[in-house]
Amino acid sequence: MSDIESVTSFDSQESNSVVEDQQQPQQYVPSISNSHNSINNDERTRLKLIRTETVKSLQDMGMNATPAVPDVNAPQSNRNAIFPEEYTIETTTGLVPVATLQSLGRTSTAISRTRTRQMDRSISVVSSRSKGELEEDEEEEEDFDEPDNNRAELDPEIEFVTFVTNDPQNPHNWPLWIRWGYTILLSCLVICVAYGSSCITGGFGTVEDKFHVSQEAAILSCSLMVIGFAVGPLLWSPVSDLYGRRVAYFVSMGLYTIFNIPCALAPNLGCLLVCRFLCGVFSASGLCLVGGSIADMFPSATRGKAIAFFAWAPYAGPCTGPLVNGFISVSTGRMDLIFWVNMAFAGVMWIVSSAIPETYAPVILKRRAAKLRKETGNPKIMTEQEAQGVNFQDMVKACLVRPLEFCVTEPVLVMTCFYVCLIYSLLYAFFFAFPVVFGELYDYGDNYVGLMMIPILIGACFALLFTFYCEKKYLSLIEKRRPTPEDRLLGAMIGAPFAAIALWILGATSEKSVMWVGPASSGLSFGFGMVLIYYSLNNYIIDCYVQFASSALATKVFLRSAGGAAFPLFTTQMYHKLGLHWASWLLAFICTAMIALPFGFAAWGKKLRHKLSKKDYSIDSIDA
Repeated sequence: MSDIESVTSFDSQESNSVVEDQQQPQQYVPSISNSHNSINNDERTRLKLIRTETVKSLQDMGMNATPAVPDVNAPQSNRNAIFPEEYTIETTTGLVPVATLQSLGRTSTAISRTRTRQMDRSISVVSSRSKGELEEDEEEEEDFDEPDNNRAELDPEIEFVTFVTNDPQNPHNWPLWIRWGYTILLSCLVICVAYGSSCITGGFGTVEDKFHVSQEAAILSCSLMVIGFAVGPLLWSPVSDLYGRRVAYFVSMGLYTIFNIPCALAPNLGCLLVCRFLCGVFSASGLCLVGGSIADMFPSATRGKAIAFFAWAPYAGPCTGPLVNGFISVSTGRMDLIFWVNMAFAGVMWIVSSAIPETYAPVILKRRAAKLRKETGNPKIMTEQEAQGVNFQDMVKACLVRPLEFCVTEPVLVMTCFYVCLIYSLLYAFFFAFPVVFGELYDYGDNYVGLMMIPILIGACFALLFTFYCEKKYLSLIEKRRPTPEDRLLGAMIGAPFAAIALWILGATSEKSVMWVGPASSGLSFGFGMVLIYYSLNNYIIDCYVQFASSALATKVFLRSAGGAAFPLFTTQMYHKLGLHWASWLLAFICTAMIALPFGFAAWGKKLRHKLSKKDYSIDSIDA
């Protein structure tokens, strides 16, 4: 089919020039703004020539009938997407007609057939399963992953908006120092949220004294906020998809700041616990969206260092809670002051969040499309998300149903998430083990116990520097051959032994005869291993489940938060019942056993994914 399919019919004095220029990408729209969706005869005399992309220009950019793998940050509300490259590609004209995409072979029916073939290939690799199991998998796949075959074809006259070449509104094109500046600000936002979860750990005594409750009841004020972290993504992920990350950050941080007020003024424990849970829900945008914001600003080839920097924040933040609030608790004995300080920190980050521009490409292009519709009067300029419509069912599946499904159908993901959950839970366990070790054994107050978190922070900083080395090794590897998800495991293989060693050291040195430096030094090893494991396994999950990365990461967040909420409830009792040595060594045995996981996945990960997973969700299944 010739390129003339992308030319809108018209009747104007420019007709002769158009016939001579049919081989150029073009479209006719009104040259002035108007409030009507249709173009009447009088307005046709005011038409001007606007270039759009052709089949040849798209082919020159490497596009063909098979859509690219959707970007990790692509909206979760569309199915049968014929143009997933819309949010990452830069075109000369900034407009890609649906007619041109259809001429390229991009139709909903064709895409559905292609994805069905990909699904069949993925299922066929699981050769060890019975025929009945495969049939059951196909039925489940039809429920969760199949495109919507009943959706009508798109109007050929629709024009999809893209970024133009070297577009200044494309976050990838912002100056490097600006992108890193926003990365630092966003990481500070994560630190603020994570700090809030542990701020009360330095002053449980103030909660017990004010409300006359047990320590176990006071600990719930920490656990419930962490549970809120698991629930929050169900709210903020759809908000981000529909309205952008900037709106999500501003609204969520505002609500988080406000709900610290009733925490400070709570008349009873029940009010405090409810408000702490809501604080977790409202602040969760910082944990579930910041990684996406960083990915918005950096191309996949260069985003590793920025993501590594971000990986440090969720673990460094909680360490500052007992460090700061231990001194507040000892010097004032006021629970409310802990939350006033937390509110002040959150308020500062609320103001900072208003200065962070929108980075989410689908929302940026949606606003550009609205502006073009207003300027040209052409109602058919839009993004594919607008053209396909927001499918609430798909959003629920991406945020809730599919993550729960992955928990029972993806053993590799569950094992990986269990390790992340274990490391995150151990961090919170340290908040309750250290008061027993240093408070009861060495008779230190909460202020000095909080200082023992500094070695964990130092170890995390060393790990941050080491992640740059891991990223350099990965980039050099992909220059030589096609990468696999297992190539991401170097950091975990290095960090896993350090996390286990930390607990062996803590158990062995928890003696009155040993100087406090002994047990405190365990934090150096744990902080180093903790950040490397999280950084590495987070990338591994994304590469293994690239087709549904957001759902896989939601599974990780849910399990990680559940573990982080549960461990504080029994850590103190465990150390009292088992003793300082064996409580630490029990955790050390578990961590030592888990060292095998990254090494085993590095050696047999691909075989395990094919044997144990219902479907291969990695990029290999699409490129096969």
